[in-house]
Amino acid sequence: MNTFNRIVAVLLWLVLLGAVSIAAATPQATVAWLIAALEQAGQWLDAQRTRDPTNFLIGQIAVGVVGVLFFGLLIGVEVWSGGRRGVRIRTAQGGSAELDTTSIGRRLAWQLDQLAEIISVVPVVKSKGGSVDIRLEVEAAPDVDVPMKTDEVVEVTRELIEREMGLKLGRLDVHMRYAPYDPEWAG
Repeated sequence: MNTFNRIVAVLLWLVLLGAVSIAAATPQATVAWLIAALEQAGQWLDAQRTRDPTNFLIGQIAVGVVGVLFFGLLIGVEVWSGGRRGVRIRTAQGGSAELDTTSIGRRLAWQLDQLAEIISVVPVVKSKGGSVDIRLEVEAAPDVDVPMKTDEVVEVTRELIEREMGLKLGRLDVHMRYAPYDPEWAG
């Protein structure tokens, strides 16, 4: 839905940018064109209504219903696709609970902060069906071996999410960056 929203927003802003630019460059001509276009549309609608009032009324109802359904569906999808804030977990005894994604992120940040050479971790946890997608922003010491540390972060994350918390790990993105070099560390 995010891609669709971006495309619609960009197209809408481009159309509005063009309209405002034209209106700013030639305001009298733009107003005259709008008046003429609206008068033509009004005359065409009057002609359709006088020619066949029943079909005109059916057309009005159809346009209204389709508009309400289409835009109502788009609004509904936008409102309800905001993502769940929790992940449902099931126990071996048949019980279930919902674990908040914020809690998962806090536990993950605490666990990864315990690793050597890790300065800070900012996790973003999203519920996706029965699994969790995780994006980790990891700041490490300037002398860390990035491939080895990334493997360690992935291993600890997978262990925590899948074995200790009983969740299914979906997508895991790890973004590593070095902390600024501090001359005091050299000693």
